[in-house]
Formats: sequence, C-alpha cells, structure tokens
Amino acid sequence: MRTFSDKITAPGEPGTAPSTEPGPPPPTPRHAAALLPWGWAAVLFALYATVAVRRHLLLRTTGYDLGIFEQAIRAYAELRAPVVPLRGEGFNLLGDHFHPALAALAPLYRLWPSPLCLLLAQSALLALAVVPLARWAARSLGRAAAHAIALAYGLSWGIASAAAFDFHEVALAVPLLSYAAVAFGERRWGAAVAWAAPLVLIKEDLGLTLAALGLLIAWKGPRRLGLITAACGLLASAVEIRLLLPAFNPAGGYAHGDNLGEAAHTSLLTTLAFAPLDALRPDVKALTLVLVFAPAALLAVRSPLALLAVPTLAWRMLSQNAFHWGTSFHYSAVLMPIVIAGLIDVLTRWRGTDPAPDPSVVRQVRASLATALAVTVVLLPSFPLAQLAQRATWRTTPHVTAAHALLDRIPDGATVAASNRLAPQLTARCEVVLFPTFPVESRLYEYDKDQLPRPTAEWIVHDRHAPGAWPYRTGHWPYPPERQRTELETAIRSYGYERVAERDGITLLRRTD
Repeated sequence: MRTFSDKITAPGEPGTAPSTEPGPPPPTPRHAAALLPWGWAAVLFALYATVAVRRHLLLRTTGYDLGIFEQAIRAYAELRAPVVPLRGEGFNLLGDHFHPALAALAPLYRLWPSPLCLLLAQSALLALAVVPLARWAARSLGRAAAHAIALAYGLSWGIASAAAFDFHEVALAVPLLSYAAVAFGERRWGAAVAWAAPLVLIKEDLGLTLAALGLLIAWKGPRRLGLITAACGLLASAVEIRLLLPAFNPAGGYAHGDNLGEAAHTSLLTTLAFAPLDALRPDVKALTLVLVFAPAALLAVRSPLALLAVPTLAWRMLSQNAFHWGTSFHYSAVLMPIVIAGLIDVLTRWRGTDPAPDPSVVRQVRASLATALAVTVVLLPSFPLAQLAQRATWRTTPHVTAAHALLDRIPDGATVAASNRLAPQLTARCEVVLFPTFPVESRLYEYDKDQLPRPTAEWIVHDRHAPGAWPYRTGHWPYPPERQRTELETAIRSYGYERVAERDGITLLRRTD
C-alpha cells in the first residue's frame, strides 16, 4: 500500500522537486547584442516602407524612374530581355546603365507583380545596411554607441532621399558597401573584396569604387590582393562603358556620356586643369560635399574609408547635369554607409583596445556621437522622412481618388500613354509610355523638340493638375503644362482619339481609328 510519502506528483507541482527536463535557455547579453542590429533593421524597414508606399498611393512616384525599373524587372520575371518602352521604342535598359544584378529581384516580382514589390525590396535593402554598421559599433564602442550609429545611418539624408524617390538599382549596392566597409575596417581583406565584387553588376561607375577599395587594401593590407582588385574594378568599368553599354544602346554610345563632356572649356587639357575648381562651382557642389560627411560630424574624412567615396563624388561634381550636384534624388545613398563606417573607424582608433580607456577618450567618443546625432536631427526636417509628420501624407485627396477611378477603366494588357506621375500606376498590367512622347528617339536631356511624334497607344491618360512632390517642384515634367495641353488637344483633333472621361483635371482618351 502506498503511503502519502509515495504520492506521485506531476513535474512542476507545488511541493515537488524541480524538474530535470531541459528548458529554453534564458536570454544572455550575447543574444541581445546579436539581435540589436536586426531590430534596428526592422524598425528602419518599416520607416522607409511607410514613406515609399504612401508616396506611391498618393501619385508621388513617377514613370521616370519607378515605371522604368518595373518594366525592366517585369521583363526579367517573364524571361525576356529588359526592353523598356518608357525609355524608348525597343530600348534595352542595359544600354542606359549596366545593372544586370536587377534580375535578382525577378523571382520576387514574379510572386508579386506590383510596383510596391520594388519599393518594399528597396526599403529592405537600405535597412539591411545598418546591420554590419551597428554590429561593428557594438563590438568596438559598446551598445549605446551602436544605437547612436544606427540612428545616424538610418536617419541620414542620403538614405532618406533614396527611400522616398521611386526605386533605383543602387539600392542593391548600399548593403554590399556597408558589409565591405566594415570588413575593411576590421582588416578582413578577403571578405571586403568578396562583398564589393558584385558592385560591378549594379552600375558601371561602381567598378571605380571597387578599384578604390583595392587601392586601400594594397595600402593597408596584402598588396597583391589589393592591386588585383583595383585592376579588376578599373577593367570592369572600362569594359562596361566602352563596350557593353554601347552594344545594348540603340544609338550605339554611352547614354550619359555627355554629362561628362568638356563643358565650357575648349579642350581636354583645360578641362583637366580646371577640374578641381569645377568640382566646387557652383556653390551647391561645395554644400553637398559638406553635407555628405555631416552625418558623421565630418570625422569620417579622417578615415581611409573616406577614399571609397571619391569616385562617386568625382563623377557627380564634374558632371554637367545639375541634378547630380545637389542633395535630392538617390545619388548619395551609396555614400552613407561609407561615411558612417568611416565614423566608426575613427572612433574605434581613438578608443583603442584598452578595456578601461582613459575617461577623456570616452568623453570624446560620446561627444562625437552626440554631435553626429545632433546634425542628423537638424537635417531631418529638410528631407523626405519628415513627410511622415505632414498631414498631407495621410490624407487621400479627391484628385487621387479621381485618378484611380479613371485608371481602373483601362483594361489589362492595353497600350497606354500616361503622364509621368500616372505611369507607375499602370506598368504592372499595361504597356506604358510617357505622354507627351518622351524621350524622342531614345535621346535623354532633349526637351525642346519643335514637333513631337504622334501617340500610337490605345489609351491616353493625362493629368492637367499633377501636383508637385519632392524632389520635383512641379508635376509636369518633362514638358511645360502649356505644351502638354497642346499635345492633348492635338491628339483629339488630329490623331483619332476621343474623350472617354474627364474628372478633376484628369483626361482619359481612347483611340477610335
């Protein structure tokens, strides 16, 4: 007979011995440190995605560039060459910029054929770049510094500008540059080269950035590896610009070669002689150069990593295209991980490896991080992330509602000539070109044509009241509103189109012949 003392109890009941079964281990500081960078990546992804998606829903995205890239990736997803009607009839986008790495996004687009797929992919790529930066800062400077670094990168104006302006191929380069810069800072030379090597498949000028990395490795690390890397980067850019891009371009040349022309100088020699001055004139160039390093409180210029920014800054400041000189658009996105990595590198060398550094050094590191954060906060209202605090971002206007209602009347698979801000609303389901016709004969930067080709699409949808939205002050690019209205009336009067509907300044035409 069992006695009371023989009673069998379930594990964990009061009065019983503790269970010997293994349970989940309690969280440790190491686990928390590992999660810190990914937590910041999730927060930044949500931030960038919110801005990008709201802008698209409010008709603030454009055919140039979101529509262009969606047509290219849609073609990849359908196993076709990236022929982009928005860029010109039969135009292969590999003849504009060399970015075959975009094909990596095709499987995602195949699963979700929508411009939102590209916007969310870009948000994820930009957010991913914070992971190696925050991880390096946590190891070298502590958890508090890692939070400061994540904020300095995540809220930097260059990343904010890219997140809020459509989609661009350079989003693929941002995390690669971040991992490569951190690997260089930690003296992991092979890893730095491995992370940076795919840059040559993202854009033709990024081979020069790979070459700059190679020269840095030759200076600070194994010389042979560095020189081979530099040679490969230079060779890749040369082959892409001189051979591959002209081969894909219908005009047989480099589409953006005129941007690096001789400007007002009479010869190549004088162009080279005046290059240092041209890189700082007009004043907007000097301001941009300062703002590029401002998120790091200008300290990144003291790091060898700052040399990685030289190729991108050089072609931008020497370009004849004024869009390249300022802080708008996506051109500075690839510079932000370099600048923030340079900041970590400088602060790490200041602090040293002593587990108990001098208090004055600790104060200096903290003051530098505080300054970087202060600069970031001061700049924040001037750049697109501030749109999240604007009432207009969260209000759908009657104009937007009217636009979506008229666009819904266009059947799937139709050919459509659309205003720039309406084009990306249709590129997932229609074949879209710009209205009025642009570019003529695939030639960019030519806006003063006396006569434009007649439209041939089945449908025309034109927005007479396209609102201005960052980074464009007006919504009527590429032609003035008067020219656009004239072309619309000509389509009705001379080209066989009839007005199907008109609402709140948005006109829908259909070809009748």
